[in-house]
Amino acid sequence: MTLRLAIIAVVLIALAASWWLLQTLGMPSELSPDALAGWLQSQGAAGPLLLMLLMVIAVVVGPIPTLPVSATAGLAFGVIGGTAIAATGALTGALMAFWIARGLGREAICRRFPDNPVLARNGSQRFLTLAILITRLIPVFSFALISYAAGVTAIHTWRFAVATLVGMLPMTVVFAGLGTTFTLNPVLTVIAGLAILAVMAWLPWSLSRHPDSRLARWLRIR
Repeated sequence: MTLRLAIIAVVLIALAASWWLLQTLGMPSELSPDALAGWLQSQGAAGPLLLMLLMVIAVVVGPIPTLPVSATAGLAFGVIGGTAIAATGALTGALMAFWIARGLGREAICRRFPDNPVLARNGSQRFLTLAILITRLIPVFSFALISYAAGVTAIHTWRFAVATLVGMLPMTVVFAGLGTTFTLNPVLTVIAGLAILAVMAWLPWSLSRHPDSRLARWLRIR
């Protein structure tokens, strides 16, 4: 446990140092895509690395929304380059958040919920992979929160990484391509998010109540 806490402390110090570096280099305080794109382009070859660093901080810390950073990537480096840079930074940050949560909370969750189909050591990999994939597709869900929550579940790291990358790519491409001209319909987004939350809450309960159902058997195939 001491080693785990030390690793977490190192990660937090690194994130704080990274934020300090971005501020020192003159990163705009308003964090608008236009201002950020201009600043990143002025940094020359370091621009893509700074954008990835900003995306990692946005994912791990949480308050900075990731989609505007994706829009910034498109404005600064084009659709293809911007998508690649934003996706790499987002995936790196998601894996860091995942490992932090797994290191701090996974064992406690396993002891607390030994028979839960999602949280137990032998939890359904297929269900968890689909859950991560679907929630990544809906921008209303916090990228950081999903990553931390996934870390305390039974999902394998490689499954989490694949589901995260595939799930976030569509919206990353859209925002990188359209930049600030793209806006989400907030009502439809919230409705979609609430519907998925309801399904995610119902499925574990249903699997626990009906462990021999066809749905349970299918989801537990690993």
